[in-house]
Amino acid sequence: MGLLHDIGKCSDAYQRYIRQDDSNRKVRGPDHSSAGAQEAVKAFGAHMGRLMAYGIAGHHGGLMDSEDLSDRLVKPLEAYDGWCDHVGELPSAEELSGIRLAQNGIDRAFSLAFLARMTFSCLVDADFLETERFYRIAAGEDPPSRGGTVQHHHLEAVRAHMARCRRDDTEVNRLRSAILDHANGKAALPPGLFTLTVPTGGGKTLTSLSFALEHALAHGLRRVIYVIPFTSIIEQTAAVFRDEVALGEAVLEHHSSFDWDSKPPETGNDAEGEGAAGLAKLRRDAENWDAPIIVTTAVQFFESVFAARPSQARKLHNLAKSVIVLDEAQSIPVHLLRPCMAVIDELARNYGASVILCTATQPALRLQDKALPATPEGRAEGLDIPAERELAPDPQALYRKLKRVEVEWLREPVTDEEIAARFAQQPQMLCIVNSRGHARDLFALLREQGQAGAMHLSTLMCARHRRAVLDKVREGLKAGQPVRLISTSLIEAGVDVDFPEVWRAAAGLASIAQAAGRCNREGRAQAMGRTVVFEAAGRKMPPAIEAFYAPAREVMRREGLDVLGLEAIRDYYEALYWRQQYEALDRARLPGGEALAIIPAIRELARQGDFPFATIARAFRLIDDAMDPVIVPYDDAAREAIHDLAEAPFPPAGVQRRLQQYVVPVPAKVREALVATGAVQAIRPDEYGDRFMVLVEEQKGQLPGLYDPQLGLRIDCDPASRSAEANIFS
Repeated sequence: MGLLHDIGKCSDAYQRYIRQDDSNRKVRGPDHSSAGAQEAVKAFGAHMGRLMAYGIAGHHGGLMDSEDLSDRLVKPLEAYDGWCDHVGELPSAEELSGIRLAQNGIDRAFSLAFLARMTFSCLVDADFLETERFYRIAAGEDPPSRGGTVQHHHLEAVRAHMARCRRDDTEVNRLRSAILDHANGKAALPPGLFTLTVPTGGGKTLTSLSFALEHALAHGLRRVIYVIPFTSIIEQTAAVFRDEVALGEAVLEHHSSFDWDSKPPETGNDAEGEGAAGLAKLRRDAENWDAPIIVTTAVQFFESVFAARPSQARKLHNLAKSVIVLDEAQSIPVHLLRPCMAVIDELARNYGASVILCTATQPALRLQDKALPATPEGRAEGLDIPAERELAPDPQALYRKLKRVEVEWLREPVTDEEIAARFAQQPQMLCIVNSRGHARDLFALLREQGQAGAMHLSTLMCARHRRAVLDKVREGLKAGQPVRLISTSLIEAGVDVDFPEVWRAAAGLASIAQAAGRCNREGRAQAMGRTVVFEAAGRKMPPAIEAFYAPAREVMRREGLDVLGLEAIRDYYEALYWRQQYEALDRARLPGGEALAIIPAIRELARQGDFPFATIARAFRLIDDAMDPVIVPYDDAAREAIHDLAEAPFPPAGVQRRLQQYVVPVPAKVREALVATGAVQAIRPDEYGDRFMVLVEEQKGQLPGLYDPQLGLRIDCDPASRSAEANIFS
């Protein structure tokens, strides 16, 4: 594929194009990728050759649907004679025919489509790197140093950190040490699928990192990829790995909000970056994950796996021979469960990866759980993960020993006034609600009543703002001061806070368990912590919440059952999956709203080597409601990064990561309304379009008026945003 992908450049038309002065040259040159695709089919046949042709024809425009590829394979082209002199000898068709893939455990057709994606990734990443190298040398600069794999000194840093942190002064700390030692003791097991089932507060984040590095070094695996469900905590986790564990520059943090490739090139056109503009685009493109340790989001991970665009897909081949930790594995959306399971199985089965399902509430995805609906043919479905590949020692006993909370379910709806009354009685309390609007209203009520220590958290606050609030929360809790915190669900995963009492608005059992993990977290209270589950009076429960709350309600109604125990969790997921039914576990949606079952779409066409890659990429979205970023000049560091971006000829290295902690995601219509009023403006729109949109300061050096120092971005101030804001969750 590498040898063939650019042979169309041998045509006279392309040579005339490339020799023009920069000032006269068009942005897009003649089609040069169809030639390689056509020659691949001639040389390697309608099966393997066509599989290669997807990547060759799409190495600029992206993976396409089979109909578009078929058009490219018969497209008349200018003569590209002489290409053999530049390519040299190709392997024979017989040499490539020996490729054998183990059958995917979810669907056998998935493996072939995934191979096309992985080879495409290899090709486009190499093309990016070689182009970057070319421009650097042409500019008289050295090619950039790139990459890195897990080395023994990374493992030593983790071992040293775990030794420094080891405490045996309490039962909780002794259990954390036992969990760590047991997991590390299984590092010699062959690569494949694992589970790590540890109650919240059991130290699973650092335990999973420790096991991942021990396992990687034992088996020659190349990197550790830590996948986190929520953008709101990725920076915190990366900072722990980078600073506290002392892994430093080995850690790559990737969760870009700035989409540089949202409008892919038209099918059939081949875009080539030119001069400084070409180098600028390369600096803008997503990382290829060629680093020892990557911390990323579930959205970035899974959407990249199903992406068609080169800049997103270039990282995929670096998943091979990696240890992939899926933190909070229960957060995989139910409507994409089967495609995500197929990816997990494929990486472990055919690409030498180890995947760890790491959670306090295992989502019963194993064959052994017998929780998933059977296929229409009656076949049991799930990931084959035997009990010996559970990394925690006796999870049932762990849950009993680490039990620090009693869950109380209020069967009658609760008003905001009743919640505020309980806050008045309990000076240290956390209440987690399902929408940003509800969080704002509750906080306003506490503030109106003059309750001391009232604080607020939501994703309308930028990450740096949230971190400042959490620092204040922890200081207040430690000092025994009043801390009355209203938060959305962002606090539930990976945020280390410890309240004596937590209230949780109606949600799924996994969310309830996460909320309970913020209650009596360290087990210091003499009595059990109290976690209260309630339905909010006067607030209609959205269908998205009801779908998870209904099976949780069934479990909570059962007398004598510990709703946080493993039996209850397993029963909850069985009820959730069976309530949804088989077809609901693979129900992506195209932009127009039409449903698409991804696995059947692949299976139906796979025999002919036909795949709907572009259609799947449009449909596969972990988060249905796309958000647009607004950058907030929250402090001097944010203002400096904004200035650097505005003044530099192209984005300075690392500026997007610096700005990430100052981004507030809002619905597209809300951002449009803010732009229309002049409250939000683009940085250098001629160069960057609408990718970098900044909240305008009314007075230099101060937070803009639309950004409340306690609530964050006040999108409720704009009448055009009211209905949209009411539907925002998290």
